Amino acid sequence: MKLKNKIDRLKEIKSKLYKKDFLLTWEKSESDLLMVLEVADILKQLRDKNISPKVFKSGLAVSIFRDKSTRTRFSFASAANLLGLEVQDMDEEKSQIAHGETVRETANMISFLTDVIGIRDDMYLGEGNKYMREVAEALDEGFENSVLPNRPGIVNLQCDMDHPTQSMADLLHLKKEFGSLENLKGKKLVMSWAYSPSYGKPLSVPQGIIALMSRYGMEIELAYPKGYELIPEIVAIAKKNSKESGGSFKISHSMKEAVKDADIVYPKSWAPFHIMQERTDLLIKGDKAGLDQLEQKCLTENAKFKDWEYNEEKMKFTKGGKALYMHCLPADISDVSCKEGEVNATTFEKYRLKTYHEAGFKPYIIAAMMFTNQFKNPAKILTKILKKAKRRKGI
Repeated sequence: MKLKNKIDRLKEIKSKLYKKDFLLTWEKSESDLLMVLEVADILKQLRDKNISPKVFKSGLAVSIFRDKSTRTRFSFASAANLLGLEVQDMDEEKSQIAHGETVRETANMISFLTDVIGIRDDMYLGEGNKYMREVAEALDEGFENSVLPNRPGIVNLQCDMDHPTQSMADLLHLKKEFGSLENLKGKKLVMSWAYSPSYGKPLSVPQGIIALMSRYGMEIELAYPKGYELIPEIVAIAKKNSKESGGSFKISHSMKEAVKDADIVYPKSWAPFHIMQERTDLLIKGDKAGLDQLEQKCLTENAKFKDWEYNEEKMKFTKGGKALYMHCLPADISDVSCKEGEVNATTFEKYRLKTYHEAGFKPYIIAAMMFTNQFKNPAKILTKILKKAKRRKGI
């Protein structure tokens, strides 16, 4: 479809994203989600055609990463640059936070000329999303009292509950792979726990996947060993979504059984819900000895389920033996030179480039979240960009 037609189609989407933070996908309507997907697709096409969508002439995009990151960090920076914002990475160790600066003060002090704040805070169960909302309340107060000339939008770059930029990028990847969102209806997606020689990985990826994909009539199967449950309230959201969308939701405790006739398999390691609760308590207390003991306990438990690795043996049970393999990366890969991991090297190599394509949608999803937060009428702005480009380049 031509760019102009794609942009014109945005006029038909009634979203409520303007000046609204993007924290959890299940807080957004289907129209909101569709707008983000469509704007992301248009921004990507503009970039591919070397048409600049720099809608900001100045301003900052501030990133706050409270956990390590490669893909999301660079995706956020790329998205900001694409739209004309300059990135400022907030290093809390170099700030006044250690000297008693409150969240309220920090949020306002970094926001005088800021349009977007991206936050990753996924280490503490029950704390990450809470922190983002505390920042949001501080920004509301600053803007309402004319401290801030503009209320910066907040983009959740991963919290303890959800990883919306990842799951939305995954949804756009699936839309491209299967041709449309409508074509996802009836497709079987297995969100599976997978063995990893490490522990403590957040629950937000599997939770984000089941909560979002269940809105599109898919047959969702959540597979994990007994004891590796997710947050119950989010599983309940996925069940509700599946019922409303005409799909299905099932929990199983055998990866081999779960992948039968699957169209998509998403193997990902995560720590049990109850372990993440215990880990948070120990982290808050600063109990290093307790954390070390918990880690050893978890590694011992993980080792019981090495057969949950995804490999060719399991793949052959999928739809035609060719299910689409997905992963948020980095995947723990097992081969002859290293220990067991989430997926073996041969299986990963078959889909390695597809997972890179999957990751490649994230900058555009983040850019779309920024764009729709700051501009009330995306179609109008994008039309101006396209017309300006045509005048300059004669396209």
